[in-house]
Amino acid sequence: MYDVVLLTLGSERDAPGGGCGSGGACCGGASDAAGERPEERCETPRVPVLACADALTARGARVETVTARSDAEIDEVLARLDGPPRADGLTWPDPDSKTRLVVATASDGQLRAVLRRLVRRYAPPPSRRPADLPGNRTVPDLPPVGVLPLDPARSGTAGDLAAQLGLPRDPAAVAAAVLDGTARRLDLLRNDGGSVTLDGALLGAADDAGRPLHWRARIEVDGTLLSTGEEPIMACAIGNAGGYARLDDVVLLADPDPSDGRVQVAVAVPVVTRSALGRKRVRLEVRRARGRAAAVVPRDEKVPFLDDGVEGELSRKRSWWTEPGAWAVWTA
Repeated sequence: MYDVVLLTLGSERDAPGGGCGSGGACCGGASDAAGERPEERCETPRVPVLACADALTARGARVETVTARSDAEIDEVLARLDGPPRADGLTWPDPDSKTRLVVATASDGQLRAVLRRLVRRYAPPPSRRPADLPGNRTVPDLPPVGVLPLDPARSGTAGDLAAQLGLPRDPAAVAAAVLDGTARRLDLLRNDGGSVTLDGALLGAADDAGRPLHWRARIEVDGTLLSTGEEPIMACAIGNAGGYARLDDVVLLADPDPSDGRVQVAVAVPVVTRSALGRKRVRLEVRRARGRAAAVVPRDEKVPFLDDGVEGELSRKRSWWTEPGAWAVWTA
């Protein structure tokens, strides 16, 4: 018999900094004049969560629903996945745990918030790297998670990560996958900003009329230079999966694979050419590379980006690297 924790974050949006929410809170309601946070309707589990809990209970699981409103409350749930004490004193996940975690997600940013806390919990400091950690990783095999999507509108081909991975969306099917399915291991992108990426990041922005705003940055993948930082860039996609594979009718990422152990990067650069009659034409050149790590050094003051759907601004060098097979989802 399994103990299953159904974890819901208390807001449908992730914070720009990539954490659980503004000021460490998951619920999105603003504080009042006295600094107190009002009671919010996110405290009531949503219908799919209750349906999944019922399906799990019917299969004999012991189920607890938890609404986390801060990183600390997420950490309290994740502590149940810890393994027995180790001789080296590291906190390590239990590969034989009878506790299974289901994350109810209204956005990929919420799922990322939980994986970010898993990495923070189990990644050993470089000075205490254990011998049983794979040589191409900085984190151990993270415990598999069940994913319960809460937004049916994002089930299409251009939808959320669950749709891309072909994960079940029906609460009963999610329950069956968690109890009887297999763990599908996937790559994880870590970055030197202290966060993680599950799907991908898209750098760049458009004006109010939808026209792309050009920016400059030095971009390289494992030493392969995609942009020197001197030419204008329309967009840059850093992909683990395929959420940012296309930008309108432009193909950025070619055949993204979240389990190939590599990060794929695409840079879209406008190139001016001249016809035989001397007329200027602008075509879009897409440069691509795959590798272990990618680095972006912005030349402009701030470069807007989306990372797993979460907005941010890049003002200094940022590096992403892949952790092959580091995390996993329960699938039928």
